[in-house]
Amino acid sequence: MSPIIRFFLVLISSFFAVFGYSQTNAPKYSNEFLTIGVGARNFGMANSVISSNQDVTAGYYNPAGLLNTKKDMEFGLMHSEYFAGIAKYDYLGFSKRIDENSVGGISLIRFGTDNIPNTTQLIDKDGNIDYDNITYFSAADYAMLISYARKLPKGLEVGGNFKIIHRRIGDFASSWGFGIDAGLNYSHKEWKFGAVVRDVTTTVNAWNYSIDDATREIFDATGNEIPENSTELTLPRLILGASREFQLNEKFNLLTEANLNTTFDGKRNTIIRSNGLNIEPSLGIEIGYKQIVFLRTGINNIQWIRQFDGNESLSIMPVVGVGVAFKKFKIDYALSNFGNQSLALFSNVFSLSFGLN
Repeated sequence: MSPIIRFFLVLISSFFAVFGYSQTNAPKYSNEFLTIGVGARNFGMANSVISSNQDVTAGYYNPAGLLNTKKDMEFGLMHSEYFAGIAKYDYLGFSKRIDENSVGGISLIRFGTDNIPNTTQLIDKDGNIDYDNITYFSAADYAMLISYARKLPKGLEVGGNFKIIHRRIGDFASSWGFGIDAGLNYSHKEWKFGAVVRDVTTTVNAWNYSIDDATREIFDATGNEIPENSTELTLPRLILGASREFQLNEKFNLLTEANLNTTFDGKRNTIIRSNGLNIEPSLGIEIGYKQIVFLRTGINNIQWIRQFDGNESLSIMPVVGVGVAFKKFKIDYALSNFGNQSLALFSNVFSLSFGLN
């Protein structure tokens, strides 16, 4: 048996081993910044790109897809802002073909809010308000994904990520975490199938809190809980994808992909939901003209929303996007949350990628 196949069997065994543990011992929504996505092209398709991704961002979505990159080296950049610019999300990616059967890559991600006022010292010991005592800090999440993909016989492609996660809240708290993703692609005739298990062995973040004496006194006086050092678990997430590309004529082509996002960390508001299993579908469509201009759309975040009267209504978030490819460069844009389909504000996403032979 191939060592790579044996490695993936161990990862899958570990995945099922933690499934039972997940029911009562881990929180939901851990390291959620790593579920947002990267690349405006992928946002425009509602992140439904698990099986069809063919650029540097595959290192994030499904590392096995790095084998389908067109260039010897590819670079990707993305910047987006959320909540009227309060939070900023940035991505930098790089991939390099090692040989005809393997590709490596690195992805860097930062999601953070800067210039947050620290008002714990606003009122001095005499009860006076002193605005000079206000300081500012940042709350940011960082991740580095080190990817490797290799082509196997019979149309199989496998890949994996080693993740290093650092989260920081000013000088008050910080954590380090490590995890592994495993991905697989398979092609059959015109169809492509993909599967990725994120945090396959469970990702552990170790939190360390540093509260100075002055802040500790204020916390005690105001009845706030003083946090203690702890660990946070991120349980496995399984994403399945199937895609097919249609050549409509000499100029136009159509790409469609459907994904199933499955979580095991407790009941969520997805279409299929239970205490142990939750499934959320998504769909992406891309129409290309001469492989130069691309129009995209999709739907995701399909969830049940509880209203004030206790009833539930189904919420669907549509997205649209556009892209232009010129020689070695690709520029993409995506707009999500139009039509006020959720509580968040509009999100504009821009990304740039380029390749070198």
